Amino acid sequence: MPKTSNSPVIGTVEQVILLALLSSLIALSIDSMLPALALIERDLGVFDTNGRQFIIGITFVGMAVGMLFYGPISDSVGRKGPIYVGIGIFLVGCLLSIYAADFRVMLIGRFMQGLGAAGPRVVSIALIRDQYSGREMARFTSLVMTVFILVPVLAPALGQGVMMVANWRAIFGVMFSLGAITLIWFTFRQRETLVKENRMPFSTRRLTSAITEVFRTPVSFGYTILSGFVFAAFLSFLTMSQQIFQEQYGVGESFPVYFGSLALAFGGASLANSALVMQLGMKNLIAKALWTFVALSICFLTFSAFNAGHPPIWSLMVFLICIFFCVGILFGNINAQAMEPLGHIAGVASAVITSVSTFMSVVLGMIVAQSYDGTIFPLLVGFCCFGLLSLIVMYFTNSKTIELDS
Repeated sequence: MPKTSNSPVIGTVEQVILLALLSSLIALSIDSMLPALALIERDLGVFDTNGRQFIIGITFVGMAVGMLFYGPISDSVGRKGPIYVGIGIFLVGCLLSIYAADFRVMLIGRFMQGLGAAGPRVVSIALIRDQYSGREMARFTSLVMTVFILVPVLAPALGQGVMMVANWRAIFGVMFSLGAITLIWFTFRQRETLVKENRMPFSTRRLTSAITEVFRTPVSFGYTILSGFVFAAFLSFLTMSQQIFQEQYGVGESFPVYFGSLALAFGGASLANSALVMQLGMKNLIAKALWTFVALSICFLTFSAFNAGHPPIWSLMVFLICIFFCVGILFGNINAQAMEPLGHIAGVASAVITSVSTFMSVVLGMIVAQSYDGTIFPLLVGFCCFGLLSLIVMYFTNSKTIELDS
């Protein structure tokens, strides 16, 4: 049942679609651009073949900055205002990217897209929490995530389709249009869900206190670092995926099909996780997924060495589908473990954990991606390193937790 009488004027189905669109602006702005990266690099005069990767990486930097602030601000002023601001910044970023005459302006536009899209991504979760609790909240969130999962599957195909009839700048035009439509829809159909008596003043002291508590709580700090390593592996693949599939393997316009298959594996893992975690428990499931991730990476690295870093594409797809399934299992459980001791500051703690792990993953993931040399060796070495480091952090964190409990 709704937690407040200030319920939305829209029905459940409409609100699920609306909130899924709000949440997916960041995924749309990243995944729809992947087929166009080589053309953008050429047209804007970037001579480093790995320079295109920054078009993806800088978007995550903007997202990490935004996620640190939107949640606490929405607790103070209500949910709708920060979403308006976020979408507004996102739209300005789209316009800068549409009219970018050089790579610097493009990167500024991409940063603003990430900074803006972080607002609706973070605040829409709080908006759901305002209205629902318990099983109703879990059910509603699952419905939103089911729709959200479709975006990474379809976004590259959207970008590829746009380029069949127009140039790459039109992709940003489509982003702008979708953002504007979502803003208008949200403005007129979604009521404010955080009533004034439940708001709390914004305080930098509260934010600083939350950052300090995250870093001083062994479980939260350890699993935040663990999240950074896992996300770094994911981001390293994401930023070089277009080069691997379209240039190394020459799949051409079929790239969205390959990428969409991997996104489905990730989404399938997220949906399966709800059943698996009840049977195995979070820590046990994290350990099994990490060990599988590491074992698969080491085995495939060895196999690739016998193929000069260019294994058959069918074997690469089988490997990546399994890897993405592991990552899909890990994401939600690692975040839940990091949040477990911080229920009393859940909103601001979530912002801190997500922001810190994202910053960490951007730096590490881009180091790996910038090492791309026309083979998949850098990716696989990165997977092995991040996986092994994650195992070390996991066991160290769990041992510290046992020491504190005893």
